[in-house]
This record gives sequence, C-alpha cells and structure tokens, in this order.
Amino acid sequence: MTRFWPRTSLALSTALAAVSPAMAASDHLVVIANGEQVGALDADQDGNTVTIHYDVKDNGRGPTIDERIVLDDRGLPQSWNVDGTGLFGNEVAERFTIQGNQASWQDATGSQTRTLDDPMLYISQDGSPWSLGLYARALLADADHRIEALPGGELALEEMEPVTLGKGADAERFNAYLIKGLGLTPSMILLDSDGRFFSTLSPFGAVIRKGYEDAVPKLTALATERTSERFETIQSAVAHHYDTPVRIRNVRIFDPVSKSLGDPVSLVFFEDSIASIEPLDSPATPGEVLVEGDGRTVLPGLHDMHAHLSLQSSLLYIASGVTSVRDMGNDNRFLLDLQRRIRAGEVAGPRIVRNGFLEGRSDYSARTGIVVDSEEAAVDAVRWYAARGYWQIKIYNSMNPDWVPAITREAKKLGLGVTGHIPAFTNADNMIAAGYDEITHANQLMLGWVLAPDEDTRTPLRLTAMRRMATLDLDAPRVAKTLDTMVTKDIALDPTAVTLELLMLSHDGMASPAVADYIDHLPVGLQRRRHQGIASFEGPEDYARYVGGFDTVKKLLKRMHDRGLTLLPGTDDQTGLSVHRELQIYAEAGIPRGDVLAIGTLGPEIYMGRDQRLGTVEKGKLADFILIDGNPLEDMSDLHKIAMVVKGGTVYFPSDIWDAVGVQPFAAPPAITLPETTDDEPVEMPHSHDVAEEYLY
Repeated sequence: MTRFWPRTSLALSTALAAVSPAMAASDHLVVIANGEQVGALDADQDGNTVTIHYDVKDNGRGPTIDERIVLDDRGLPQSWNVDGTGLFGNEVAERFTIQGNQASWQDATGSQTRTLDDPMLYISQDGSPWSLGLYARALLADADHRIEALPGGELALEEMEPVTLGKGADAERFNAYLIKGLGLTPSMILLDSDGRFFSTLSPFGAVIRKGYEDAVPKLTALATERTSERFETIQSAVAHHYDTPVRIRNVRIFDPVSKSLGDPVSLVFFEDSIASIEPLDSPATPGEVLVEGDGRTVLPGLHDMHAHLSLQSSLLYIASGVTSVRDMGNDNRFLLDLQRRIRAGEVAGPRIVRNGFLEGRSDYSARTGIVVDSEEAAVDAVRWYAARGYWQIKIYNSMNPDWVPAITREAKKLGLGVTGHIPAFTNADNMIAAGYDEITHANQLMLGWVLAPDEDTRTPLRLTAMRRMATLDLDAPRVAKTLDTMVTKDIALDPTAVTLELLMLSHDGMASPAVADYIDHLPVGLQRRRHQGIASFEGPEDYARYVGGFDTVKKLLKRMHDRGLTLLPGTDDQTGLSVHRELQIYAEAGIPRGDVLAIGTLGPEIYMGRDQRLGTVEKGKLADFILIDGNPLEDMSDLHKIAMVVKGGTVYFPSDIWDAVGVQPFAAPPAITLPETTDDEPVEMPHSHDVAEEYLY
C-alpha cells in the first residue's frame, strides 16, 4: 500500500517561497526514455513571469512548444500562453488570462469564459511537464491541498515518502507528491527543498534536472514500486475470489462459431474453469454463489492484439472486458515482471502473449525493446527473445530492410512468428517476401501503395500521408497484387483502426469519433484532450481528405474480411475502451456484427493456437467471459455496458474499477447472493467395503 507522509510546515513554506514574484531562477531539464535523452525543457523565471521552451523528439515525433506564464502572489496563473506544435506537428496556440474575477481561455476546444467566486487553478491543455511543479506548489499552498480546476474538475495533492539521492555528504532529499485529477493516472513528481521542479516519477523514463541523468534508473525503479503499491491496493479491493461454484442464472451466451446468441441458460463456473452450462430451470446445489443474469448477454473475453501494457492499462483492460492481450513492445524486464504479478494475483490484468520489439538504430528510433545497429545484433536479439518465451518478433520503422530475411530465418528456426511495421524505404510486398507472417497497422500496409521510394516513414509522414488514401483505387493492380499475396500466404493484419481514427479524424473543438460514444464518462482533463486535433490540417479541404482516407481504410477492412484474411483486433491504445471502438469500426465497415464479435473473441485464440482452452464459453474451458447489460449483436455500443468480468475464475465488477480511476461507470453490477456457509464439503458416501457388503446381500 502507498504510504503517505505527514505534511510539514517546511514543505509548505518552501513551496510558497518558490512562487514568490521576487524569485529569479532557471530550470534546465532533460527528457529520458529507455535510457536515452529524447528532449529538453528550459524554464526561466524572472519575478512573476516564467518562460519555457520544451522540445521532444522520440520515435520521429513529439511536441515543440514555447510558454509564457504570469503568476499571482499565490502561485496561480494569471495568464498562460502556449505556442508551437504538438505530437504530430499540429499547431498549438493556447491562451489563458484572468482580469478581475473573469477568467477566459482559448484552446483547441474553442473559447470559454467563467466568473470566479474563489481562486481556481487553470490546467493547461498543451503545457509542458514544468506545469506539474506549478500545480504541486499551488496545491501545497492550499489549506486542504485541493483546488477546483479550470476548465473543470478538481486537483488534489497527496504527499509521499521523500526520496534521497546520493550518499553521505552528497545526499540530497526531495519531496515526493502525487497529483490526482489530471487524467486516468495520477502524476508523481519530485520537488527540491526550494519547492522547484526536480523530476517526474514514472516507470518508463523521466523529465529530470540536467546533471542528474544517472539517477533515472533508481527513480524509474522507485516509480514502479510506488505505482505497484497503488495497483496492489486496487486489486485487493476489486478482485473477488469464490471457493464455491458460481451460478449465473438467466443469461444468453454468444457463440462465435455460429455467431449467434443461444437460449437462456444458467452458466456455472468453479475455480478457474467453466463447470457446466445448464437449462434455466436447473436447481442450484448447496453452497453456490448465485448471480442474477436477468437476461444479460455473455461473451467470451475480448482481446487486444496490439497492446503496450502498463499497470494502469492492465487494470483498464479488465474493466473493459479484455481478458487477453498481445503486448507488441515494452520494457522487457517490466513486462516479464508484470506477467508474473498478474499470474500471482498481485495486480489486475489480462492474459499476456509477449512479442519481442526489435528496432534499428537511427535518429528516429523508438526507445523500447531492443535497438540494434547490425544484422548480427538483430539475430542475437531474436535468440534472446526466443529463450524467454516470446511468441513473435515485432520489427519497427528504423530496421534496415536488408536485415529482415536473416531475422525471419532465425525467428522461424526458433519457432517465433514475425510481424511489424514496414521499415522505411521499402513496402509490404518486400517484407512479406522476406518472411513476415503479419503486418501491424493498416497504414503500414497501405503506405507502399501511395508513397515514392524515397519518402521516409520514420517521420510523421506515416500518418500525414494517409490523406492520400482518399483517392486510392482499391481495384488498382498494385493493391490487388498485395492482397492476392496475402491471401496466398495467409498473411494477417492487425489494423489498429481506432488509433488511425483518433489520429486522422480528431479535430479541434470536436469530440473525436474514436471516443464519442463514451467521452462524457471520462475525467475532464481527458475529455479536453479528446476535443483536440492531432494531425495538422491545412483547412477544411485537407480535413476532408483525411476523412476520405479513413473511409478507404474501412473499405479495405471489409474487402480483406470478405476475402478470408485474418483481422486481429488491436488498438495501440491503453484505455481498454478503445477495443470496443475497434470492433465498432469493423461493423461500420460493413462486416456483420456476428463476425465482428467472433473476430474480437475466438479469432485471436485460433490465431495464437489457444482455442482449445479459450475463445468460447463452453464446459471445461477456462472461465474468461464478460456479462453485458445489453446485446451487441443489436447495438455494438452495448460493449461498454459490462456488468461483470470473469478472468480465470476471478470476478470483477467494472463499476468498482471505473470509480477507482475517475471514470463514470457504464453499468451496475448484477445482484449476487452469497451462500450462508462457504463449507463446500461433498456429501459423505459409504466406504467401498460397505458398498460391497450391501451388494452381497
């Protein structure tokens, strides 16, 4: 459990001193990801004015922004300007100001004003991580360490155990804080003894004061430990284990083979497996837990075949009914430990199939998995992954295409499949010929049909070129050639259509179609980000090209399904809810809903060779299924309305999880009756010799 430490007058007074208008100070920070510097942040404070320059370039993308903040004597922003470009080069121009008791702001969601009766803390939409220190100091200066936020919601601060770096005379002590209310995940940060921002605390890297880069491994390990404590606490509160049979009465089970709902039945599971599926009028046996299904729908557990797991996303997957995922690239040590902890029941999470992320070194490299600079090193990495039970190799953008045949030969010799992006300066046809079994992302498949040979997909071009798909002829010979080869060689596609929709169709001032069904359930900060464009549009006509391009993506998915190609429902997102939208997109593309639900449940298990134990709700199979308050065969948005999730016999009620992360629940839990006693001793039978004696007479 996370330990929160007493707030001290020293921490409060230093925080107040740090925001004094008379202060002059400079902060020089670096951004570290996977052990490498990928950006920098420079902040200069002169009196009550702070100017900031922030630039990050990781995996060929990242924001470049300049900020100017004017603080009042309480450390609250009186004005805040943010200018520059966002993750994929979209323009950022954010303005906030307070005049008298009138606050006004303009950002990607539009313009708003509000009359202030009490002090409120403005939360920037596009501000740099330096803002976390500002929020922490303002919260420390508040009596109860809670402040109502603009445009909405509330921020709260909890103090954690301080962190000491160095030893002896060189030891430095930093105050650690947890900021809640910014999004689904609380932010952990460190402030120095003067109340100045020192570092973020994250399991995956850090924004840290320049000169302290050597401390990042210790801080990421500490962040992992403290994050783990939080999720262990949540798991202990939301996971329910029953040592007796559980009978769910009056449910209709979706069969992904027939692609239809069955008649009302009772579903019984015991420990980690489905014990029986019985007629509705079958009586319960003594000692059972009784769950009232009330005509709800039971689906096999859902899948995300393109995940990048964290402790947070593992929990959200369970809340979203996703009981199995394929992790497509991660910090390898973290992922192995996470899988162990989920199996042990320490934290919530889905079943995990691990893919080994393999990237070539370049200025655009993604900093995860294993990054190599030679063919020999790439082959060695394949061996490393094989020895640790990884299922496939995932190749990324900067890999040298000439090395791919050697990678695939070694992988297949060792029993691993090969999937991935299409490396820069080649195309899907070449990578299929080199040994790919599958392609990740629909855009990675399609880009070779529209790009010139010298265009570089290590850059945001791999997104922005998707506007060209608006005029792509899917009957063109180059398209037919690729699809014919995929059919002949049984090459699968992991489309991640929901992420393409988010990137291509998000527009300033409009709820992204990728989240429109459930945006009102999300925390205010996340709602705000999902009203913001991601790609850079050059006007309405340009946006229309992206809309047309995404329509082509959907037409391609329908064509591939009709030709019998395997579609693997992946999202490349971490909310769990995006799996529901991925499946909705398939249905919108014209794929029958029954087929879509089969794609989301049984299809991945057949692909991964686990369908003897998973993928359908049948006697003897593992108890991985969800109870839905609705019928997704009639309305795919009912996938959000999950009342109960069972994974390996452990029961979760998603409403409990959503409450814990600040999301408005989608469905109430079913009514449950616990047995009067948990004694599940079998009825004592006569000894064998007694039975024999009875038969003798």
